[in-house]
Amino acid sequence: MFDFMNMMNKVKEAQAKIKEAQSQLVHLTAEGEAGAGLVKVLVNGERKVLQIDLDESLLTPQDKEMLSDLIVAATNIAMESIDGKIKAKMKDATEGMMPNIPGMDLGSMFG
Repeated sequence: MFDFMNMMNKVKEAQAKIKEAQSQLVHLTAEGEAGAGLVKVLVNGERKVLQIDLDESLLTPQDKEMLSDLIVAATNIAMESIDGKIKAKMKDATEGMMPNIPGMDLGSMFG
């Protein structure tokens, strides 16, 4: 027989673990590089840019367009990397909490 109270307790437990994992996302970081390391962007698990490092050789007026392109590229790489880390963190937090339902991956809901 289906135990509704047990299921509700598991849902509450999963919610608590998800909330805890989400509060820790600020501590996850990922870096993206472009231009062979001339531009580096650091982001956190809240998908916020924390730092941009630029090689001094790029700080000339004639390199303005290239610098902009490299910053965008490095930021996109960092965001893709942090998305993978977020999904892994949330999957770890919810693993074993809910029955294995094909196509229902709670970790992927946060990426």
